[in-house]
Amino acid sequence: MKKTLSTRIKQAGRGQIIYFGRKYESTDVFSRITGKAMLVHTKICRMKGFLVFSAFLSMLLLPANSVMAVDWEAMRSQMIDMDITPRGIWNPAVLKAMKQVPRHEFVPQHIRKLAYADRPLPIGEGQTISQPFVVAWMSQLLELEKGMKVLEIGTGSGYQAAVLAAMGANTYSMEIKPNLAREVKIRLKKLGYKVEVRQGDGYYGWIEHAPFDRIIITAAANHVPRPLLDQLKLGGKLILPLGNVRYSQNMTLIEKDSQGKMHTSQHGQVRFVPMVGVAQE
Repeated sequence: MKKTLSTRIKQAGRGQIIYFGRKYESTDVFSRITGKAMLVHTKICRMKGFLVFSAFLSMLLLPANSVMAVDWEAMRSQMIDMDITPRGIWNPAVLKAMKQVPRHEFVPQHIRKLAYADRPLPIGEGQTISQPFVVAWMSQLLELEKGMKVLEIGTGSGYQAAVLAAMGANTYSMEIKPNLAREVKIRLKKLGYKVEVRQGDGYYGWIEHAPFDRIIITAAANHVPRPLLDQLKLGGKLILPLGNVRYSQNMTLIEKDSQGKMHTSQHGQVRFVPMVGVAQE
């Protein structure tokens, strides 16, 4: 039987998590289970000639010490079904990692309810955690194989590094902000991800562990740091948001062939926070 929108919202009021589309609007729904109001973000997009609705549940009015558990795993599955696979992410290793890595553990507590929304979120120090689709997209473009050595520039919350580690990469990550570097070391260790984190300016790479099969820069730059190109293996790939750091950039993939020649391809417009340090000089 085809369900009406009102039927679906009633289901949401019973605590079911339902996603259907893209742009957010808000509606309060009363939960019969908890006796509390729950915020439902409904979003509408047109897909193959019919409207698709989304209800994104957030227990905003529940007490902070509520014992009602959030089904984070179900939310990750919904994120993948609605925001990842429909947009061209097909790599099995990427999808598996995105389903396994708990993004809510990398998001500040006060905005944790938004952890599985497909949007970047602030993590402090003027930095953000990238939206899930972008993390999956960059990971897929790298064409990682298990056991490859990967250098990430811009650890941030550690979410991208955790996804790379979950894909089987030997992951090294650099974070220029001392507070973020200290926090992310603790977070990754607590969650069981084997990632080597170093505090410092990623512009110069990590020569002690070079060369790398893959390098990923998760901040906007107006040029490609030469030291990173030098630390890329023959046959390696480097990806970064390249362009005007104040406005938008192109997701750029650089491949170094067996002769050391660089080949560049661009994959779409993005907007990242700027790479800081020497990159801004």
